[in-house]
Amino acid sequence: MRSLFAVTLTAAVLSVGSGLAMAQPQARPTAPTAAALPIPDAPAPAVSKAWLVMDYTTGQVLAGENIHTRVEPASITKVMTSYVLAAEMATGRIKPNDPVLMSEHAWRAGGAGTDGSYSGFEVNKTAPLVEMEKAMVVQSGNDAAIALAEHVAGSEQAFAQLMNAYAKKLGMRNTHFVNPHGLSAEGHYSTAYDLALLGRALIRDFPVAYSYNKIKEFTVGPITQPNRNLLLWRDPSVDGIKTGHTSSAGYCLMASAKRGDMRLITVVMGDSSENQRAVDSQALLNWGFRFFETHRLYEPGKPLATAKVWKGATNTVPVGVSQPLLITTQRGRYNDLKPSMALPKALTAPIAKGQRIGTVQVRLDGKVIAQAPLVALAPVEQAGFFKRLWHELLMWWQG
Repeated sequence: MRSLFAVTLTAAVLSVGSGLAMAQPQARPTAPTAAALPIPDAPAPAVSKAWLVMDYTTGQVLAGENIHTRVEPASITKVMTSYVLAAEMATGRIKPNDPVLMSEHAWRAGGAGTDGSYSGFEVNKTAPLVEMEKAMVVQSGNDAAIALAEHVAGSEQAFAQLMNAYAKKLGMRNTHFVNPHGLSAEGHYSTAYDLALLGRALIRDFPVAYSYNKIKEFTVGPITQPNRNLLLWRDPSVDGIKTGHTSSAGYCLMASAKRGDMRLITVVMGDSSENQRAVDSQALLNWGFRFFETHRLYEPGKPLATAKVWKGATNTVPVGVSQPLLITTQRGRYNDLKPSMALPKALTAPIAKGQRIGTVQVRLDGKVIAQAPLVALAPVEQAGFFKRLWHELLMWWQG
């Protein structure tokens, strides 16, 4: 996207209660000086129950309709199944090479004899967990989803309890799952906003599991099936996430694309056809990338300020961010960003590297739109006895 945020915060150290140190971004020669251009309305799908465009970096909803309305998630449900699998794998309770049984129940409820999508694994035979998961993700295999749920929790019902526990943890407040595959069932619902939160969490927390979503086709035995996300063939920046369809839910697609430092997530629920959900999602992605941009403001490990330290072997400590600070704004508003920082008036050694020292904030139109902790970039050991005593007297005098 744009060049790095060309500003280093001043080294002033302020008490939190006495205000913030302000620093202005340097104007770029090519940046427009006029007010930002107005943003046209997002291209809303002509037929849908709900839709949105979310910025991945900030979680900000850039546009949407009915984003908190309960809808059937259809096979987008399987994104939560993937999240639970990845989370349980991270704890060590399951492993990628676990043999997963295609039980008779999974085969009958989600296999080739049903109206839904299936993977084709043979009944009463096992396959490695990771292969079963890829079949669920790429082929949208309902039978694979059931088999995986049974492997992890013993039954679909028990697995659904795990799904709901993780949903609550992720802040999905308008969501309830009763199965791992998304076939219509009473009490099985979500919202466009909650599903976008889920997609964002899978990308952020478990990138390996997320990467399965960009696989274009997968083979089980003699059967090769394509990924139903048509955008994988139409837009090279798209790398996920998941399609869904039932007669009552309509055609659904949660998509994500990354261009430069910017990633967007779109959700379209209840569209009219497989092709139309791809067309509508592509239009929303193009709109978001055209009228918004992500800026990389600060890099980890680079000093943004120098804070004064009492009783230390050194009298100052450099502070900065521990993770890259990115922010998404309307195009043309880079120079309107107002960065500031808050640091304690007095720091006392010892200070550990990585210890939180303060906060950096970025405002736009007076509103805080991003913030991150400031941490010590180097350790500061305690000074010797006489320096500590001298500083104690100075602190008392100045206080």
